[in-house]
Amino acid sequence: MTIFEKIAAREIPAKIVHETDEFFAFHDVNPQAPTHVLIVPKRVIPRIAEASAADSELLGRMLVASREIAQKLGVAESGYRLVINNGPDAGESVPHLHMHLLGGRHLAWPPG
Repeated sequence: MTIFEKIAAREIPAKIVHETDEFFAFHDVNPQAPTHVLIVPKRVIPRIAEASAADSELLGRMLVASREIAQKLGVAESGYRLVINNGPDAGESVPHLHMHLLGGRHLAWPPG
């Protein structure tokens, strides 16, 4: 069981800011910006490279929900970034697809 599955099962506490039957969003415990939440599907998809056509609707709903989440967190107007890491060289640390929503400060480009 990944840490995200344990959070979804409420075995590990998290500050959840948004939840549906299919996914949830919570504050990252190691924030890289003033606003940093993870948007995570409840169904395990190990990484974006392993997503299939059957995952398209779920991933689309997660992307669309990011706008509502950004509004709740007060970063929709100033701007926010969505990041999906794939593999160790990209910084993937949990083998369970998740999207980072970052905002609350100027985010430089290119990243890292």
